[in-house]
Amino acid sequence: MNEADALDVVRNAIWTILLAAGPAVAAAMLVGIFIALIQALTQIQEATLTFVPKIIAVLVVCALTGSFMGSQIMAFTEEIYGRIASGF
Repeated sequence: MNEADALDVVRNAIWTILLAAGPAVAAAMLVGIFIALIQALTQIQEATLTFVPKIIAVLVVCALTGSFMGSQIMAFTEEIYGRIASGF
């Protein structure tokens, strides 16, 4: 394994993480912005108000995109196992 192979594995790992976690993080961000806007408009400054909607949104998004996330992780795992089997 040389430097190019190591960089390729790291690049693919980071890309897989971004693809797998992206939908859940985006949902949490959008819900957080929406709740912050509601809090700013109504002047309700309850710190715990943001947690429950974010958790629900992340769970719903994970339920809807779970197969996509799993397929991305599975493809990366198969690629790594293939590299290990072939000796990189």
